[in-house]
Amino acid sequence: MEVTDDERPMLSQRVKNYNVLLLGVTFMLVFTGFQTCGMAEQTVLDSYKTNHTDYKGDGFTSLAIIYTVFAAANWISPSIVAAIGAKYSMIISALTYTLYIATFIKPITATLYAGSVLIGIGAAVLWTGQGVFLTVNSDDSTMGRNSGIFWALLQCSLLFGNLYEFFAWQGKSSITDHDRIQLYIVLTAVSGIGTLLMFFLRTSPKSSYAKLTNESDDPDQLKQIADASLVEQNEPEIREGAGKAAWKAFVGALKLFATRDMLLLSITFFYTGLELTFFSGVYTTCVGATKGLGPDTVKLVGLTGIFVGVGEILGGLTFGIFGKATAKIGREVVVILGLTVHLVAFFLVFLNIPDNAPLGDTHDTAYIQPNEIVAVGCGLLLGFADACFNTQCYSIIGVMYAKDSAPAFALFKFEQSLAAACGFFYSRHLLLKYQLLIMVVFGVVGTLSFMKVQMALKRRQRLETNEET
Repeated sequence: MEVTDDERPMLSQRVKNYNVLLLGVTFMLVFTGFQTCGMAEQTVLDSYKTNHTDYKGDGFTSLAIIYTVFAAANWISPSIVAAIGAKYSMIISALTYTLYIATFIKPITATLYAGSVLIGIGAAVLWTGQGVFLTVNSDDSTMGRNSGIFWALLQCSLLFGNLYEFFAWQGKSSITDHDRIQLYIVLTAVSGIGTLLMFFLRTSPKSSYAKLTNESDDPDQLKQIADASLVEQNEPEIREGAGKAAWKAFVGALKLFATRDMLLLSITFFYTGLELTFFSGVYTTCVGATKGLGPDTVKLVGLTGIFVGVGEILGGLTFGIFGKATAKIGREVVVILGLTVHLVAFFLVFLNIPDNAPLGDTHDTAYIQPNEIVAVGCGLLLGFADACFNTQCYSIIGVMYAKDSAPAFALFKFEQSLAAACGFFYSRHLLLKYQLLIMVVFGVVGTLSFMKVQMALKRRQRLETNEET
């Protein structure tokens, strides 16, 4: 059926909404595998070593390698996305996640660390492609909403695998080979399905391309937008050579990194990486290591992960449903809320979890007798606060750098993954109180820097509005 001119805007918006929803579902499936894997990784490998003394792999070391490579690869990911397109960049990258998860079916030290390098590269390309795809399918009025919806769907990944762990590992103090194999076969399959569904993502309508380019008369900038920001980048009349587009994307990332706003936002991005490390690997491991929480500490790892996911979803839905309201009151208000919730969570963790829990199993107590409800409740707070920061980072990047979305999102992930790598490297060596102190300092400074950029953005938007009127 032919679509009339009156129907085209509606069709365009439907395609965009479809893309945003499907993007969230595919990431939910891929990260159901990876996030569950990451939260249980150290506990699973510690159990594996008790019966396989020749195994030398370490979960925190693996995660540190992932995020180190992830950080470095973000400098080339805009070039890769520019060369092959956001959609196919995401598909190829998601495959590396599936392969990494599969290495836990039969743990081998060499495949663990080789997979860590591979997924580090894949992660950089995946998240750069995701940022471009989300930006192309959003505008100033829908970026906050779409970021929230995507984030809520993505963080559903924290529920399913952790629910399985909670029920399957109940009453267990260690993980058997059968438990591990069963879990990781399922997680590998789920991640594979998410990868396959990415083939059904649709090219953004040409109206989106027009929106990105209609404010610029610079032919070089138009070419860069065409190569780095189209979802499938299959418009032959606007394509440059892949090598030239890749080089421009790399140079663009370097120039963007040196700007004042990006340097300020980098502090916020770095903090999100530190707290990502904490809630996704360190805190759940600490809960499992705190024997004062009772005989079912392995079960509590899964339950804590579930409540981290609930907090993430609540935050994503809140800022998705009320995206327009959030834009009116200001992104800085949401970030301040996130910092406040984080500080409360850090204080409760400090009171509840022994200082030496990051270093291994402990029967020590902290300032109060370890309490299961407090431990699980802190997971909820950590997840909600993380959603506050990440949804607003996505939103401000999508608005400020709509024409440079690939390098902007790559720099976001560079800072975040660099911080995560640092966090995983020191997490096995620093007592809990020092890890919490590091996050408090970066959290406060990162919030202040975000506020400075957001206030400057508001001033520019008011000036533009006044000039138009």
